[in-house]
Amino acid sequence: MQWFTADGYELSRTVFQRALATVYLVAFLSAALQFRALIGTRGMLPVPELLRRTPWRAAPGLFRLHYSDRFFAAVAWTGTALSLALIAGADGHVPLWAAMLLWAVPWVLYLSIVQVGQVWYGFGWESLLLETGFLAVLLGNADTAPPVLVLWLLRWLLFRLEFGAGLIKMRGDACWHRLTCLDFHHETQPMPGPLSWFFHHLPKPVHRAEVAANHVTQLVVPFLLFTPQPVAGAAAGLMVLTQLWLVLSGNFAWLNWLTIVIALSAIDWAPWSGPPPARPAPPLWYEVVVIAATVLVVALSYRPARNLVSRRQVMNRSFDPLHLVNTYGAFGSISRTRLEVVVEGTDEPVIHEGTRWHEYGFRGKPGDPRRMPRQFAPYHLRLDWMMWFAALSPAYARSWFGPFVERLLRGDRDTLRLLRHNPFPDGPPAHVRARVFRYEFTDPHELRTTGQWWRRTYVRDFMPPVARPVPLRPPGRQP
Repeated sequence: MQWFTADGYELSRTVFQRALATVYLVAFLSAALQFRALIGTRGMLPVPELLRRTPWRAAPGLFRLHYSDRFFAAVAWTGTALSLALIAGADGHVPLWAAMLLWAVPWVLYLSIVQVGQVWYGFGWESLLLETGFLAVLLGNADTAPPVLVLWLLRWLLFRLEFGAGLIKMRGDACWHRLTCLDFHHETQPMPGPLSWFFHHLPKPVHRAEVAANHVTQLVVPFLLFTPQPVAGAAAGLMVLTQLWLVLSGNFAWLNWLTIVIALSAIDWAPWSGPPPARPAPPLWYEVVVIAATVLVVALSYRPARNLVSRRQVMNRSFDPLHLVNTYGAFGSISRTRLEVVVEGTDEPVIHEGTRWHEYGFRGKPGDPRRMPRQFAPYHLRLDWMMWFAALSPAYARSWFGPFVERLLRGDRDTLRLLRHNPFPDGPPAHVRARVFRYEFTDPHELRTTGQWWRRTYVRDFMPPVARPVPLRPPGRQP
């Protein structure tokens, strides 16, 4: 079938595949280095407990067959090794069926991790990586030109990702209509980066222009993806530029980078790649697999597409247990104030008015007002992200904050590795407490005179002082 392949998109496929393998690498490293404290057998939300209370069909994966921390580590490090092999182009040196298998294995491995990740893996970019990874399995290698159907499915994914994010904003916070959301967002986003302070202090007309440009990129430009080249490629290029702006202004794990990866597949790289090589027709079995998978994705797209046009649109939702076709979106509402949960401990056995408390330092989330925000994305600091949600509402921390504090009181080594600073290197504290502070960026004069990037003000207690044994009750506001 001559229509089946798209000659001239070989370089587009290569760029896409190498970039996607890099995102896979970051995702597997994040899993390998953090899982023991989060979901390990002795973690805050142990996988074995999840497996006992949920059925197979709710979250199928390898860990339904067997779970141990050693097996999870093997899965994560195997995914890391395969990602490195794919970055190096190993899929181009094997037959077509083997190349598809090389892409299928990391998809299965990461799907298995997400299925047991619980709240730590409840982010939209997890499903986005899985949906993108599934389509990558079908793209083939140098044995055949890229299939047209898969290239269109990638554009359909990019359309849903961007258009869904645009719609959720227009249906959500009124500040998106007034073009004022970025008066707050750079300061209140989950994890500011090293340039966020500077973005926050841009003139307000620049903030208005940022929001307006975002609306155009998310609500108008996505439709151009379905037009002929070079218009479709130009539309994808505008999305890449927008995402790079977001990369500079914050830390959103691999969301922005993966969006860029998908957009790269819609750019026509033929002028830089030379004439396509002569190849035999794709094997019949490959055509059948790609067509069948396309039919499946189109059928599964019904509910996500209906969600796009619904007045009750939801974001970051999976409608099938394999995360094959999902809905996306971010920041339908914007926080006006930044609240942070500050965790402190003391080694004094009896608490009194003069008790000295020492603050635990987190790697990414704001803590010490004098510490400049750091760049961590595309690496995902899962605990730091969930601490941001906990500050918004104690309900977000109901399942894990008590176990987190318990592990601090035990001096748990795996938990302490998630932190930047442990104020008790010689032994665990006697008591731990948590308090909520309001954080605000300082102005340029304050930064010059005090060296502080933030000013903070006490708001309320989050969890009163607790000692061993820790009562594993949900944290909340205290009278």
